[in-house]
Amino acid sequence: MSSADTGAADTGAAGVRPRRPTARADTTADTRLRKGTSAYRRANLALFAAGLATFALLYSTQALLPALSSGLHLTPAQASLTVTASTGALAVALLPVSALSEKYGRTTVMTASVLGASLLALAVPFAPNPAVLVALRAVQGVALAGLPATAMAYLAEEVQPCAVPSAIGLYVAGNSIGGMSGRVAGSALSQAYGWRAALLGIGLTALACAVAFRLLAPPARHFTPAPVHLAALWRTVSRHVRDVRLRRLYAVGPLFSAVFGSVYTLLGYRLTAAPYHLSQAAVGAIFLVYLVGTGTSAASGALQARLGRRGAFAVGLTLCAAGLLLTLAGPLALVLLGLVLITAGFFIGHSVASGAVSRTAASGRAQASALYLTAYYVGNSAGGAVGASAYRLAGWAGAAAVALLAVLLASRPALRPAPAGHGSP
Repeated sequence: MSSADTGAADTGAAGVRPRRPTARADTTADTRLRKGTSAYRRANLALFAAGLATFALLYSTQALLPALSSGLHLTPAQASLTVTASTGALAVALLPVSALSEKYGRTTVMTASVLGASLLALAVPFAPNPAVLVALRAVQGVALAGLPATAMAYLAEEVQPCAVPSAIGLYVAGNSIGGMSGRVAGSALSQAYGWRAALLGIGLTALACAVAFRLLAPPARHFTPAPVHLAALWRTVSRHVRDVRLRRLYAVGPLFSAVFGSVYTLLGYRLTAAPYHLSQAAVGAIFLVYLVGTGTSAASGALQARLGRRGAFAVGLTLCAAGLLLTLAGPLALVLLGLVLITAGFFIGHSVASGAVSRTAASGRAQASALYLTAYYVGNSAGGAVGASAYRLAGWAGAAAVALLAVLLASRPALRPAPAGHGSP
């Protein structure tokens, strides 16, 4: 699954010289983690726990925005800053943090990231005013960057190649379950005890996951510290930005993300207001629609094989546009059907774009993926912020118009033929 909440792209090394493999291809001499061993299972459980904590924290306030608006007397745009501050700060921190992991180690950075963000989460519920709340969420976003910035590099170094796909699958599952369960459980706790208690509950759960990660994660045995070469990082980043094929992917992914960020940030306001008047817990349960993304992400590879990359993008864009139009209808059933289509379309588009980045980059794949994730989270933050402003001015029609504009803008880079001599678009 490649989701809004996964961070699943390979964002390991940043600005470092490639290392030679630390183990031979001969599995008899390969000391990396082997599928079926207790150490492999421990590594999987550790990353599952870390992913769950990271993405539960990253989006912990999203389902609580109506409660925040009511409790702190905030407009939707003001309340949405508690989401966009964390995702925007994470975007800015991804490349620097991935570079730090080259010097200090993957497990060290991941442990500091999840533990630090969890401890900050215990302070968030006690923020005395909105400004402090947003500031804490921004710092939390920086702290959270450590896991998506280094997890794929850790798996590539410590796990035998044949076992990496299943390890990534469990890690991504933890990410998606964390993003979904944080929203669902947070909404239920908020309705029963208030938004501060909900955030505290999520923080305590994340702290338990951070401790589990620290206890379970096997020590890294195939990591070799390397100095960070800023000049090399700059050359690699510049080369990727100049590549027209990568530039298109760096535009498509964030625009899909902007659709998703706008819709899910403002959905609670739409459904708690007239004529629906849904409870906070009922709105949180709607985030179970994320499970649709699990299926469409898994199917995106087969869809791309059948239709090609542009064909798969076309399906994703069409589903998003159709879903947005359905959300403009009155009946709740049609609104929910629209949400299902938007979710399916987003996950197809994001899965195809994120997977294409590493295949398109001839070298420096880690940096290429890190740039994609940076752009992706910027798009998510921008979609939430601009959509919230539009919602204040024109209600749901305004928010939907912002998302439809993002779909329209994405269609150009997504559907254009590949440059001459460059193969698949």
